[in-house]
Amino acid sequence: MIWSTLAKRSDVDVRRIFTDQKDNSHKNCDLFGLSLSWELDGPILLDLLEKQGIPLWNNQRQENDPLVFGGGPVLTANPEPLAPFLDVVLLGDGENLLPTFINAVKEFQDLPRKEKLQNLAQIPGVYIPELYVPQYTDNGKLKAITPVNNKIPNTIIKQTWKQNTLSHSSVITPDAAWPNIYMVETVRSCPELCRFCLASYLTLPFRTASLEDGLIPAIEKGLMATQRIGLLGASVTQHPQFSELLTWLSQDRFDDIRLSISSVRAGTVNGEMTKILSNRACKSITIAIESGSERMRKVVNKKLTEEEIFMAAKYALEGGLKNLKLYGMVGLPTEEIEDVEATADLLLRLKRKTPGLRLTLGVSTFVPKAHTPFQWYGVRKEADKRLKLLAKKLKPNGINFRPESYGWSVIQALISRSDRRLAPVIALVRGSQNTLGGWKKAYKSISENDHYKLNDNTNNMAMLPSWDEVIHEDWDFSKALPWEHLQGAIKPELLMQHHQQSIDEASAMNPKT
Repeated sequence: MIWSTLAKRSDVDVRRIFTDQKDNSHKNCDLFGLSLSWELDGPILLDLLEKQGIPLWNNQRQENDPLVFGGGPVLTANPEPLAPFLDVVLLGDGENLLPTFINAVKEFQDLPRKEKLQNLAQIPGVYIPELYVPQYTDNGKLKAITPVNNKIPNTIIKQTWKQNTLSHSSVITPDAAWPNIYMVETVRSCPELCRFCLASYLTLPFRTASLEDGLIPAIEKGLMATQRIGLLGASVTQHPQFSELLTWLSQDRFDDIRLSISSVRAGTVNGEMTKILSNRACKSITIAIESGSERMRKVVNKKLTEEEIFMAAKYALEGGLKNLKLYGMVGLPTEEIEDVEATADLLLRLKRKTPGLRLTLGVSTFVPKAHTPFQWYGVRKEADKRLKLLAKKLKPNGINFRPESYGWSVIQALISRSDRRLAPVIALVRGSQNTLGGWKKAYKSISENDHYKLNDNTNNMAMLPSWDEVIHEDWDFSKALPWEHLQGAIKPELLMQHHQQSIDEASAMNPKT
């Protein structure tokens, strides 16, 4: 969407950089930007800047250097770890925000760099990190992040696209992560509000693309280039006209297409749906169950019953699908070993009930995300052992078990919960040192050695907090959060209420009582 939006403008010359190819330097451009969808991609920004000959740190750039900007869910949630490398952060949906930003850059292009940034800071959704200063207590705790003067807004508000047309692919290539697939965004956000979910809380409200004005024209456009169509969204089948869309796709003229859909809600799966999907060369559906434990599903606000899970599997098998993919988590707040065993038990019973249906369970470790009710919880150290427990119970019984690395989940949490003090660590760890051991070594080096702080002009910062404090500790509501100056879709007071509701659910259904 970003590239196509810019490429359509006659007053903008936009180029793309591919990390696996050698590109000519783009140092002389006006803007240099990227979108981040995953925390672990953060160090890539520094690699790109270095290859282009652009100074890594925003306070080292001169008048003739491009403005380095970023966006996407990671930076919208918590840009602070990467803030010292960015001149501009665009918070929220890009449909309106990106054109507004480009127009402003053109309007202010003749101003000195500092004045240009001061003016850009007045645009809703545009965050200029160097115009905000972290404040620390005497014992090194983050106290607040405040503007440098009273002309700069105290709070930056995430921008939300509220129209009924969403994004779709602009480039189709066999070299993409999903080769030759034309992606059509069907819904944005999710109405279910699982308490750990960034995709739901950060991107509210739940929006659906118009069937007649959005989805059908987009799919027809895609079919002019490829026979593979992918329907995207956190909960695609909750589109109010999803059944009508499938009926439209079941026409004879679409017999040769191959249809793929992202995660579906189990309660929306039915026999007609799975039959149409199977007839369109779709081999599997994906359901996020989070846990086989009813107690844990209530704690995380997963409105899903065991009966719905079994019925979805039944419909998948009867409709002709070959695979059912399920996603879950370990290390969720208040989780006990009995809850993990309940997940294994559910999968084993599901396999017995649906012979011939290949079951895959992908499991990740809970990682706290900014702007969600679970942002105050830390990563639980016992999650690693619980991943191994599931593997021991499921793999020998013919269930394809795909755990996400516990170690990399820890690094995700480090990035998602940190403030600007992590920036020197990211600078040190990039490139060949971007390994689990490299992260720990870099964190220790920065903690013990002021040399890096002085070199990177961050010597006014407090010392790094302990590794455990950032990653594993549960935080009190009174703790200042690195993203408090950024306003998401839900106010902190309501997030606290949802957090407390999870505690109440856990107490009401404690397996130990």
